Amino acid sequence: MKTKKSGPNYGNWVSARFVLVPGTIGLLLLVAACFLPGLAILAVIFLLVAAYFIYARYLFAPNGKNLQMKIWELLLNHLDWDGKGQALDIGCGNGPLVIALAKKYPKGLINGVDYWGKNWAYSQAMCENNARLEGVENNVKFQKASASQLPFPDGSIDAVVSNLTFHEVPGQVNKRELLREALRVVKKGGPFVFQDLFLVEPYYGKMDDLLETIQDWGIQQVKFIETRNEPFIPKVLKLPFMLGTVGILVGKK
Repeated sequence: MKTKKSGPNYGNWVSARFVLVPGTIGLLLLVAACFLPGLAILAVIFLLVAAYFIYARYLFAPNGKNLQMKIWELLLNHLDWDGKGQALDIGCGNGPLVIALAKKYPKGLINGVDYWGKNWAYSQAMCENNARLEGVENNVKFQKASASQLPFPDGSIDAVVSNLTFHEVPGQVNKRELLREALRVVKKGGPFVFQDLFLVEPYYGKMDDLLETIQDWGIQQVKFIETRNEPFIPKVLKLPFMLGTVGILVGKK
């Protein structure tokens, strides 16, 4: 009997703990409501929260609506690159963007950097295994590094992407400095596409001011696109704590 080969593991943006924690609390409150009926309303609230995240996981999952893949494709579709030279994914997680770029541009070298760490389910080994399973291990390279101090010289990378990484970087309150660091390594005239919580003002400030600041750094072209406005994003995911504050900065240095 043949065993089915497992495919790459790209995880789910909605952690299982967002289901397990409120679900468990809701069930415990439901039991307690047998003795204290006033707790029933609170139990229902927690169970509804768990149900919401179950549905969100289904929407993002590869065996569900696969919105993760659609959002990755959205980001990469805005990357105006010819596939020559090197590309970089900052905060590559478990490697989906690196691998997608390697499959689309087999003659390029695609770098992925991430700090990974014990608080994440991702690792360099997982990235490398996913690349092997996708058949692109020969034109990708993964290494541990912080988005606040990239291990590349100025203007050495032909194209740079990043997906939902900058807001996660600890120790860097001013997230604009992470954008400046990312743009530092891009070659003059090279394209970049960054997706993050750009509508969260404590991170990035007002959008108009952010775009003006980026241009003041010597960037010749930059524009902002709200991810939540894409037609494939369902209303249930447009809430502020999901995709409601997510957007894309795309341009050329």
